[in-house]
Amino acid sequence: MITLETYDLAKRFGRKIVFNDVEIQFKGSVLGIGGANGSGKSTLLKCLAGLLRPSAGLVKWQTGGEKRDGPLPRKNIGYAAPYVNHYAELSVAGNLDFISRLRSLEQGKERIAELLDILGILHQKDVPFGLLSSGQQQRVKLAAALLDKPQVLFLDEPGTNLDKQGSETVYTLIHDYVKAGGAVMLASNNGKELSICDEVIVLETLP
Repeated sequence: MITLETYDLAKRFGRKIVFNDVEIQFKGSVLGIGGANGSGKSTLLKCLAGLLRPSAGLVKWQTGGEKRDGPLPRKNIGYAAPYVNHYAELSVAGNLDFISRLRSLEQGKERIAELLDILGILHQKDVPFGLLSSGQQQRVKLAAALLDKPQVLFLDEPGTNLDKQGSETVYTLIHDYVKAGGAVMLASNNGKELSICDEVIVLETLP
């Protein structure tokens, strides 16, 4: 079981307050972060993942009985978002192989083939990333986030650019992932995506 707690969490950029005094007490499988555009969903997700430093407050994790103040180790997280990009000139498999080598992952090629098959794009493995449709690119981004079997998966608008079949693939992927013991932090303003969450916190847009 993975536990997340935040206390008085805040993020500012200069004088702009993105969110303030965010309190989370979560013990479950899928946490949703909802709110209107501009409410700070993506920024909060980045702070929880350790990609941004909060301006104030504290993040605490507990995974496998180990307590940790601050972000989880990079090897323990996967992050997928529409704004995360890959090398346009490299093939799908080339991009994922590069990440696999960078992280010194064992069984990299087997894992890449497994994920591309699950996400329905194994037949596109030799196609340059830049030539894929936006929906196919989103599937590659999801595969990259799952490469090293992270403990916590951070998903920002995971259904972006996906058709109905693609969205159903994402829901199945999340279901299987949490069944295997992982936890998901999901930022979205899509009602169906948030409906699969155990708990949803809603951020308000600040003036």
